[in-house]
Amino acid sequence: MIIKALATGVSNLLVSLTLLAGATSFVPSAIAQQTQQTRLYNPIPLPPSNQVSDTLSERDIPTGDGGFARDYLVRFNQGDNIAIDLTSDNFDTIVTLMSPEGATLAENDDGPDGTTNSLLFTRINQTGNYIIRVRSFGETGGGAFVLRVTRLRPI
Repeated sequence: MIIKALATGVSNLLVSLTLLAGATSFVPSAIAQQTQQTRLYNPIPLPPSNQVSDTLSERDIPTGDGGFARDYLVRFNQGDNIAIDLTSDNFDTIVTLMSPEGATLAENDDGPDGTTNSLLFTRINQTGNYIIRVRSFGETGGGAFVLRVTRLRPI
């Protein structure tokens, strides 16, 4: 009787340990899945001031040209006339405006002032969430930059 009770106890313990081992093997998988989800593409919402001082670094999106890009999400309305101004003392800037579908609508490398800063003017034809991509030209690196978006008003 004692041996039978002891055998039953050991059997229950083995079942519990097996279930526990199965549960712990699930935990790393769940953590890995959650880590992959946090690595998904998440553009940074442009603050209500429509201006941001930030830093482009090697932790941003690789462009394939040796440089990096950082994306900002902004909502525009049909008919908006906008100016996107990107300045940096650290790298040669390029600013790109992408449609809600991800197509490149407009891009500027060097602004009219003769510097390597970027200035882009465009009119919005469709209301939606747009991406403004800040990137460096080629392998010019990164560093601090200022991005300003201005909605122009007719006079």
